[in-house]
Amino acid sequence: MTTLTPTRGTYIVTGPTSGIGKATALELAKSGTVVLVGRDSKKLNEVQLEIEHRGGQAISVVCDLSDMASVRRGAASIVTLQLPLAGLVNNAGIHQTQPTRNAQGWDMTFATDHLGPFVLTELLMPHLPDGANIVFVASGVEDPERKPAKMAGFRGGRYLSAEASARGEWKPGGSKAPGADAYATSKQCTLATALEFAREMPRLRINAVEPGFSPATSLGREANAFVRLLLKRVLPLLVPVMKYWSTPEQAARVIAKVMLNAPRETGVYYDDEGHPMLASTLVQDPSFTARIVAETRAFLAANLS
Repeated sequence: MTTLTPTRGTYIVTGPTSGIGKATALELAKSGTVVLVGRDSKKLNEVQLEIEHRGGQAISVVCDLSDMASVRRGAASIVTLQLPLAGLVNNAGIHQTQPTRNAQGWDMTFATDHLGPFVLTELLMPHLPDGANIVFVASGVEDPERKPAKMAGFRGGRYLSAEASARGEWKPGGSKAPGADAYATSKQCTLATALEFAREMPRLRINAVEPGFSPATSLGREANAFVRLLLKRVLPLLVPVMKYWSTPEQAARVIAKVMLNAPRETGVYYDDEGHPMLASTLVQDPSFTARIVAETRAFLAANLS
């Protein structure tokens, strides 16, 4: 195991091998040690070496956020490091156009984007000191009234229950775009969890960030070669002139600012420029966020030994 001399604090970043996660890890490495949490050991080591080459400190923990047994092992590994934890960035996420199942037989998008981060956060919260920060990377596509999301084919979160979501079932009348309802519902649960955890855990600072549309991220990795080329090479050129569009680096600066959280705020949902924004009407309702958290806990308790 790598021996580290911690600098100021230790920040955990999930999904740090590409896109917003990698940019966030590099940004936070300027302020402390970074624990890189992802499923690909080779890519994790590459990011770790890049951080170390820049004079920072990092350590890699292999963990597949879609597999709850792997999440438990990953959390235990982080605790074993005995580093002075200062915060957690729940960034890892996927957007599948062709649904698959995880090791437990659950919808892969819902497992990766909601259930895995939920389990990891609950396992790590007891080990975070008072005042530590947790940031959930959410998405405005959960809001059925958000115009940019509607133009992209989303119809908001379609939550029925945690159990239904795990089966890949969503409220009728949703999007015709493949995978859109799974992604929007998962992100609806992500945001609801952040806001509800903030109410439950006032000793911690728990917030969410809408990072904007970053075409250069790996969320479009399932698209065909032409679309992937557009996302990676062409659409990023339009970011400066497109409202709500961003880059991984711009998103990372907002996430890092929220993570360092000088005002000590909690329960805030930030937009891609770092300003407070409103969630969907449904997620603004505390009874709905409490229901999602309660149903998620009950589902996990009933299905994980």
